[in-house]
Amino acid sequence: QVQLLESGGGLVQAGGSLRLSCAASGRTFSRYAMGWFRQAPGKEREFVAAISWSERTYYADSAAGRFTISRDNAKTTAYLQMNSLKPEDTAVYYCAADTNNPWAIVVRTTVNYFGSWGQGTQVTVSS
Repeated sequence: QVQLLESGGGLVQAGGSLRLSCAASGRTFSRYAMGWFRQAPGKEREFVAAISWSERTYYADSAAGRFTISRDNAKTTAYLQMNSLKPEDTAVYYCAADTNNPWAIVVRTTVNYFGSWGQGTQVTVSS
């Protein structure tokens, strides 16, 4: 297990940008895929983006072309750069680590695949 702490959320106007950070504890960060999910009020938690230990990236259709996931293993931190934000991007954003499958070749994008979760950070996009 790793402890995850998100930061970087806030209020931004439509068309603006935010960068979310996910700081992980421990020395095993580099072996896990990392993911970002979001949950809007009244909706289920949904996949946004993921990055494997080898830095292969995966995006939801809603995020592709606007969001960029990255990781810095030396800082044990994952990032989500969000550009061209829309009001429908408003949600609590969660960071997750695939602690059940170190060195995974295939990264799945479902909620129950990831074993460790942060507390979330609110992103609000005004129109």
